[in-house]
Amino acid sequence: MADTTQLGMQELLDLARDKSVSGRTRLVQVVGDLFFEESRVLNERERALMTEILRQLIHDVEMSVRKVLADRLADQLDAPPELITALANDQIEVAHKILLKSQVLQDIELIEIIQHRTFEHQLTIAMRKSVSEAVSDALVETGNTKVIQRLIENPTARISPNTIEHLVAESKTKEAFQKPLLDRPDLSPHLAKRMYWWVSAALRKHIIEHYKVDPTELDKKIEETIKDILGDPAAAPEGGFGEVDSRSLDQANRLALKLKESNAITPQLLLQTLRRGEVQMFEGLFAQLTGLRPMLVRRLVFEPGGEGLAIACKAVDMSKPDFGSIFLMSRSARPGDKVVDPNEVTRVMKFFDRIQRETARKVVARWKLDPDYLFAIKQVENGAKAQPASTPRPRAVAAGQ
Repeated sequence: MADTTQLGMQELLDLARDKSVSGRTRLVQVVGDLFFEESRVLNERERALMTEILRQLIHDVEMSVRKVLADRLADQLDAPPELITALANDQIEVAHKILLKSQVLQDIELIEIIQHRTFEHQLTIAMRKSVSEAVSDALVETGNTKVIQRLIENPTARISPNTIEHLVAESKTKEAFQKPLLDRPDLSPHLAKRMYWWVSAALRKHIIEHYKVDPTELDKKIEETIKDILGDPAAAPEGGFGEVDSRSLDQANRLALKLKESNAITPQLLLQTLRRGEVQMFEGLFAQLTGLRPMLVRRLVFEPGGEGLAIACKAVDMSKPDFGSIFLMSRSARPGDKVVDPNEVTRVMKFFDRIQRETARKVVARWKLDPDYLFAIKQVENGAKAQPASTPRPRAVAAGQ
């Protein structure tokens, strides 16, 4: 660089009159050295003048000079904002260090660069030490997998819960997002669980397509593995029909468990329980007999048609007369109209006859799987790539808007 102590005012004026590229390059070098010279304390007017000179000439000089200037300004907390913005919008060779390190750049400027500059500019912004939620949204809006992956891999980037949920949904079809998302400390437990199930469902599809395995046994092993990883937390209460007295339900379940342990749950006991109107007790007994979740049993008991109840009864080797009696009694236990449609009875009894016991057992085994896992399998099997309506694509906005 130039020895600025040897330059007088006349020489600076001569450089200013020189319109050649070499002359302008020399002037930027000189002014830049004056700007950063530690022995000089610039007053406000001098600083403003030098900033304006650099801003006006910056695009008329060689890239190597612009890069040196940008690299020197990147760490300056008091660097002129207009000059920083100009350099940040330059070619990536010049802009890289500014985009990566400068704290002078504001969110609105970063978002404009993301929206109007190159992939390399976006990628560099995704690596910044400080990335706000608004800037993260803008990066996600690019739709570029590599940019988004780099953002997710950045542990200091702040990503809003809504955007995280959107990215988790995207990870179903974008494998590159899966591991970095699972590694993020701000990924909530319920989203982590959902992702584990999606990854497992995709693995399941691959295994079934390429190897001769029993899907029912494979599902059991996968579910056991994931629950080991997640610690198998207690499931949240499921929704049901009307209000449920949790204390009486717990008591019914404890009693049903004791009866199961003593092999005392029989079709006759189930019928007696329904005749007495003890629906919760029946649900607990039937859940123990079939191994199904109590709330799933509730849906089987009350759903129209009765096919689910028929499948569950066939899976535990219940006879046709016993099933018929339980079906009729369960219809009477439903809320509202308790009239039994003869056509419904005829249809469900024929269905009970047609279904094979082994088929019923496989269906029940699938019902026993974790609901999140079942949903993930369904998504993979259907090739669903659509984003759930509950996780809208984030819209990039500047901070404060």
